Amino acid sequence: MSILHDDDYILAPDRRPLSALYSRNARAVIERGFRVIKSQNWVVLVSGFFEPVFYLLSMGIGLGRLVGSVQGPSGAPISYAAYIAPALLAVSAMNGAIYDSTWNIFFKMHFGKLYQSMLYTSLGPFDIAVGEIFMALFRGFLYALGFTGVMAVMGLIATPWALLLVPAAVTVAFGFASFGMAITSYMKTFQQMDVITFVMLPMFLFSATFYPLSVYPEPVQWVVEALPLWHGVELMREISTGAFSVLTLVHLLYYLVMILVGLAFTTRRLRALFLR
Repeated sequence: MSILHDDDYILAPDRRPLSALYSRNARAVIERGFRVIKSQNWVVLVSGFFEPVFYLLSMGIGLGRLVGSVQGPSGAPISYAAYIAPALLAVSAMNGAIYDSTWNIFFKMHFGKLYQSMLYTSLGPFDIAVGEIFMALFRGFLYALGFTGVMAVMGLIATPWALLLVPAAVTVAFGFASFGMAITSYMKTFQQMDVITFVMLPMFLFSATFYPLSVYPEPVQWVVEALPLWHGVELMREISTGAFSVLTLVHLLYYLVMILVGLAFTTRRLRALFLR
């Protein structure tokens, strides 16, 4: 029979080197999120859904009567409303994810001190990151589902490929949510949080949401093509018309990289802030 000494325990390697980061219990964070939603007013949850719908009704119908038909991703003419609707779907998914992963996180971090309490338990930074990003995706999913329904009612869906719009919108939301939480961790005041709006509004207006990228000078086009929303807008337009190309894979790869980098970024920030 072998006898174990204290030194044996000291020298034994840690078989779970990532246990401090991830305890495989993100479900606890998600369950708490749904309980909070249940106790809140659902109007608050869906409020961000209406902004892109109002844009679609005012510009797609109002301005669309003046613009007429425009060239779609496949080269075939489509109505102006059908042109901007997929772009606004990407915006809707972005809005839902950004709201939940920025302002919501800001209050929990600086006023509720929620994450400090969570990390005193067995939860790790990656559990919190996954749980909170999932809740941001849930909001983005609701926005995307509702907006797709509006598109269907308005007769703006003309291909079975449109069934992929909702999962694609969730992918867009995932990309923004994974970065939103990490960026918010640097914000200390309400004034600093306004920087997020300062960045999001120009990206919304200039990511070829309402007109094609070709209207810009070539150097400006390069800048726009680097923006995450532009890739979401183009991805949605291609899906809505069934006009797929190699660029479709480029857009998806862009978001895949964005998600992976964002998750790593968020986990590292939470660890640096609360596990010193």
